[in-house]
Parts: sequence; C-alpha cells; structure tokens
Amino acid sequence: MNTTFFNPIRLEEMEKVKLMNRNDAKYWFYSLRLQDILDDVKDDYFILRINGESDLLYSTTYYDTIRDRMFIEHHNGKLNRYKVRRRSYVSSGISFLEVKFKNNKGRTIKKRMLTEYGNTSFTSAEEEFLNRHIPFKTSDLYPSLINGFSRITLVNKNFKERCTIDSNLQFKTGNNVVPLDNLAIIEIKSEGKSSNSPLAMTLREQRIKNSGFSKYCIGRTLTDLDLKRNAFKDKIRRIEKTTHPIMNIN
Repeated sequence: MNTTFFNPIRLEEMEKVKLMNRNDAKYWFYSLRLQDILDDVKDDYFILRINGESDLLYSTTYYDTIRDRMFIEHHNGKLNRYKVRRRSYVSSGISFLEVKFKNNKGRTIKKRMLTEYGNTSFTSAEEEFLNRHIPFKTSDLYPSLINGFSRITLVNKNFKERCTIDSNLQFKTGNNVVPLDNLAIIEIKSEGKSSNSPLAMTLREQRIKNSGFSKYCIGRTLTDLDLKRNAFKDKIRRIEKTTHPIMNIN
C-alpha cells in the first residue's frame, strides 16, 4: 500500500486525538479498493509513522467470562455492554489493558492502563483497574480470542477525528486459526457525527456503506462453532462474498 504522499504525524502528537469518549462509524470492503480511497483523502489527513513505517502490526487478546456473557450480550443487541482486551502495538512494544463500554446512546467510552508488553495474566493493579470499570469478577475472565492485523492510522488535520484502517486480519481460538486476508475495515472515530468527514464522504462516493463490524464477535463466531451465531450469519455471508469463500456457516 502506497502511503508516502501523506504528511506524517508522530506518536506523541496523537495525544491530541485520544477520543476516549466518541462516536464510531465502521466500513468494510474488498481490500484492493483501499488504494484509491487513500489517494482521494491524502490532503485531509496526517498519517502515523513509527520508525518510517505506517502499516503497523497489532495484536489483541480478548477476555470474556466463563459463560461468554460479553459475547452473548453483544449478540443479543444489549445496550450498555462491555469488552475487555489487551491491545499490543507490536511495532512500538507498547501494551494496554482496555475496557470498552458502548452506552445506550451509541457512544464508545474507553478506559485503559499501560501494562507490561507480552504479559497475559492479570496483575493486582490490573485487577483493581478492571474491578473499577466492569461489572464482572476478574476471576471469571479467561482469554477467549486472539487476533492480529496491520493498521494504518490517519488523523484529520483539524485534530477532531482519527481513522483506523485494518487489513490482514487473523483470528485464533486455541488451535483454530481463521484469516480474512482480503478484507479492509475502516473505523472513523470522532467527537461528533462523522457525516462531514472527508473519508466518510469518499466512502459514500465509492458506494461503501456504514456497517458495524466487531472484530471480537466476528472472530469468536468464526473460530468457535459452538457459540450462538444467528445474529451474525448474514454479516458473515457478506464477508464471504466480499473476500473469498473460506467459511462454512451452518
């Protein structure tokens, strides 16, 4: 992917656009369309570069309760729901434990704490953090999914919007690994509505519609066939058509 025509932004400058309380809009499509989209918005955004690289590797471990309550609540469309994850930025060696809360007004509120890179079990400080921010017992949590992907991060030059572009997705539960090689996911994160976003307008012109995509729920559905999945069947069929026939959903 050619991104050399974007002006760069440093990691420390990203502090201006944390957007820990925000509106999110997601779009997903065949990844070969991505270059044309980037070409259209090159003058409106900075791009994050670390050590000269802009397509950066990420790894995420998600946690759920023994009875998979967080997955089930999302599947059932429950409002005021939670996700717990450990997000590692492979390129910079930084890791955070994060709690994402989606409220009944559609806003995403994120809390996070810096953690030791490569750690998988909860420290006492992490347990205290989780006890403050989730309604579940930390002793009931287990690592339920691992995913990996590469990410391009754009920052609107007005510093009120951040966009992430994920590709080369891979999901893993136990020994079961499912790749989504040809899918690109764009998420626009903003203080207000994203309808006036240059990237959102380009996506509309390309006839790419806003459509929710939870990496956690899709990844769990693809890697654990024993989970309830009715709410995600249509979306997975669309993903299959968008990429290639690698899945068999009964």
